[in-house]
This record gives sequence, structure tokens and C-alpha cells, in this order.
Amino acid sequence: MTQRRLFLAPLLALLLAVVATPSAAPAAPDDTLPARLNDEEFWKLSQDLSEPNGYFRSDNLVSNEIWFQYTLDDLLKRTRPGGVYLGVGPEQNFTYIARVRPAMAYIVDIRRENRTLHLFYKALFELSSDRADFVARLFSRPRPEGLDRGSSVKEIFERFDAVGASAEQLQWNAGVVRKWLVETRKLPLEANDLAWIDRLFLAFAEHGPSIQYWQARDTEPAPSYRRLMTIPDSTGFARSFLASEDDFRFVKDLQARNMIVPVVGDFGGPSALRQVGEDVRARRRTVTVFYGSNVGVYLTNEQTRAFCRNLASLPASEDAVFIERDGVQRLAARLKSCK
Repeated sequence: MTQRRLFLAPLLALLLAVVATPSAAPAAPDDTLPARLNDEEFWKLSQDLSEPNGYFRSDNLVSNEIWFQYTLDDLLKRTRPGGVYLGVGPEQNFTYIARVRPAMAYIVDIRRENRTLHLFYKALFELSSDRADFVARLFSRPRPEGLDRGSSVKEIFERFDAVGASAEQLQWNAGVVRKWLVETRKLPLEANDLAWIDRLFLAFAEHGPSIQYWQARDTEPAPSYRRLMTIPDSTGFARSFLASEDDFRFVKDLQARNMIVPVVGDFGGPSALRQVGEDVRARRRTVTVFYGSNVGVYLTNEQTRAFCRNLASLPASEDAVFIERDGVQRLAARLKSCK
């Protein structure tokens, strides 16, 4: 009996040690998504994925979708961080990106000017130290005293409402952004791209935080930039990308790592969406969020069928979501209704 106990004791100790030892952490996903893209890779990707410049009826400098605040709670319940985000349009993409926390994002829009708009934003994010600095640069206004990283987005815009645009700051901003993109980032922008950046600065400086979609000249009044950034959701909280320093810094970090790639492309076009999908597939990732806004209303029947085929070709996760201007649904459900 004594010999049996002597034999079982070390065996029992060994078994207890095995049980007590934590299991090995799961292996990292077998993907080829880098932590960052270098500037040459970023530009080549943007160029290679793009289609020729297309047409839209307005400059589309600012979104007009006040409903996005009411889709965010639903979106958060349906998504998980770390996937790939695809979107369209101007600044509303940053709010969705801040909420769903993707590892990489592609912004696909029919106009080359919108790609330049996103390069303009890219520089502003990278150059700005915090949200108040970003707003000061965006609207070419001196930063009011007393704003810090703890200031609410409502306070930030209230303080900037009392500050007029500065011609000197406008000129300085445009020069700094041009230098950042061309010399620091070494993006070979053409003269038309640089001229569009100058036009963007003039538009945001002239209209300030009250700038609206298409300046709302021929349509019913659209929300101002200030309202888009400060409007609360149904629970009373603002959720734009400028609502918190944490949200702003998440987007800023993606921009600094060249992980938000603007692409010129038509949703119903022959190659852009499909090539984005192939790039995602090559990186062994999946699309988890597709933001389509209301692009569908501008497509002909033939273009709609092409868009449906393009959408179906994407390497999407099983739980991927499709966001329209006023609602969220599973991408699989959207594809079932696609015609």
C-alpha cells in the first residue's frame, strides 16, 4: 500500500499541474493585414482599386443624414471590432468607423473629388493634437481658450460659433496640408487635386460649422456640420466621431497608419468594389460592415443589378451588416432583397 501511494502521489501532482496550467492563447488569425501601410503601399492601393472619375450632381462636402445617430445603438449590437469596413460619402464614415472599430476601412465614392476630400481629412486628423485642434484646422479659425480633451463636443462647437474665420490661418492651413500630403506622405497629387484642397478650405472657412450638404440651396434645409457632430441619440448622448476624445483618436490612429483607403468607384461599376473585395480576401479578412447610404436611389435598374452582383462578390462575414441612411440590417438580408 505504501509503495502504491508513493507511485500515485507524483502522478496526482502531475495531473493537477496539467489541469492548473492555463490553456495556450488561441492563435492569431491567419491573415496578411499589416499593422500599417507605408505611404507607397497606401497610394498604390488607392490607385489600383479605383475606377475612372465619375459624376454626381453636387460637391457633397458634408452629409445630410441626421438619422445615423439612431442607427448606432442597433449597429453596436450587431457588430464586432476588428473587421473590415466599406463605406461611401464624406464625414459620416468616421462616425461609423469610430463606433465599430474596424482593423481597416475603404471609402468608395464615384467622384475623384471625394477621394481628395478624404485625403484632406486624412491630413487634418494626422496633424491635429485633439478634437478642438481638428475643428480649428477644419474651419480655419483660431482655437478658443479653455478647450481641452475633456471638453464636450457641444461645448467645442458653441465656443467656435463665436470665432470668425482667419484669412491668415486659412492660408497657413492650406500650406501645411499640401506640404504634409505631398512632402511628408509623398503622395503624387495632381494640380487638380491640390486645387480641390484649396477649394475645400475656402468652403469650410466661409461657411464655418454651419456648412450644410450642398449648402442646402435647392432642397429643404439640411443639418449643419455642427448639428451632425452634436445631435444626440434617443438616449441623449452624442455619438459622432467628435463626441469623445477616444473616438477621435481611434480614427486618427487609423489615418496615421494609412488604414483608411479612399477609392474612386461606382457601386454599379465594373471593378472598384470587386477589387476592394479581392484585396480584403487576399488579406484573409472579411467585410463586417457595409455602409451604402442612399446610393441605391441614384442607380438605374441595370446599375442596381450590377451593384447586387458586386455586393454578393465581397468576402463578407456571416454576421456582416448593411447600413442605409436610416436603418441597419444583415447583409445577407439585403442580398436576398437585391434585384
